[in-house]
Amino acid sequence: MSPAATARPCSIADTLAVVGDKYALLVLREVFFGVHRFDAIARNVGAPRDILAARLRKLVDAGVLEKVLYQERPARYEYRATAAGQELRPVLLLLKEWGDRHLAEVAPVVWEHDCGADLDPVLCCRACGRRVHRADVAPRFQVPGWSATGPA
Repeated sequence: MSPAATARPCSIADTLAVVGDKYALLVLREVFFGVHRFDAIARNVGAPRDILAARLRKLVDAGVLEKVLYQERPARYEYRATAAGQELRPVLLLLKEWGDRHLAEVAPVVWEHDCGADLDPVLCCRACGRRVHRADVAPRFQVPGWSATGPA
């Protein structure tokens, strides 16, 4: 049996198969900034055009982005986040926040909340509204035969 066949079932791994590539995340960053056309995305991401085209195709195929026709002759498309793609915005905001704290001397971009304050994203429980801290959560394994340490 191959190592992949025995790997832990995991939604994180499944998600990374779709957006776990540097250029996929940078494409999403650009779309969230309001950049939707291939040439502008290519310029801002810095990916080779063939690699960028492949990442865009993968994100469209996965239902994260959709192609929207903006010119008929010749046919030209722009890329928009689907509802599923929009759900990735908080993930990118948290990644940005981590990078600002641990990697940047000065935050290159600050997102402003509509209350007027600079956004400082945190993870909160949808049920109770409290901020989530490491000690407040514990995994509950849903796939039979798996535990915290691996296969049972």
